[in-house]
Amino acid sequence: MSISLAAQINSILAALILLTAFGLLVQRRIYGLLHLFAWQGLFLSISTAVVGFVAEKHHLYISSLITLVLKVIVLPYILHVLIMRLKIHREIETVVNVPITMLIGIALVIFSYSLTSPIRELSTHVTKSTIAVALATVLLGLLMMITRRHAVTQIIGFLSMENGLFFAATSATYGMPLVVELGVGLDILIAAFIFGIFFFHINTAFDSLDVEQMARLKEED
Repeated sequence: MSISLAAQINSILAALILLTAFGLLVQRRIYGLLHLFAWQGLFLSISTAVVGFVAEKHHLYISSLITLVLKVIVLPYILHVLIMRLKIHREIETVVNVPITMLIGIALVIFSYSLTSPIRELSTHVTKSTIAVALATVLLGLLMMITRRHAVTQIIGFLSMENGLFFAATSATYGMPLVVELGVGLDILIAAFIFGIFFFHINTAFDSLDVEQMARLKEED
């Protein structure tokens, strides 16, 4: 695989990751969010493997496999079980309507490209064109956390932010040390279990996971 071909493939995968980030912003069905998150993890896994092949960083193959198992299979399954147990089947409400959210998202992408333009000019890595996409994915994940009312969707936004951070590490430095990546992956898995336990307790206590309803209860107290 030539360097130019690898750069083109990685750019296509970056575009797909950014597309799934926008999809998470506009998707209102909870199962649709899970599917998009799994697709984002799959594209991230393939991108990591491509970078590992071109840069001859063999630890990135292991990172790609960890990403595939953790973010395409394990975490979506845990969230799916959580949604089934909590009986969440309705559409997810947003704080800001979808058109305005999309406009804010586009502005964040433009800001990301503007902010990373000096880095892209100085960088010699194959992945220099994807640094802006990685930053945009982080910001879109943060925007999703802000604009969603439901706690489960906010967690999906948090996990999407983590995908963006991992993509940024791969793009900027050809990946983190394997020990760090294993530790981060384990932390995310443990966090998913902890979030699940908290969700069950919150749903039992308040009969809802809508953060706005919980805020109103706090104001009434």
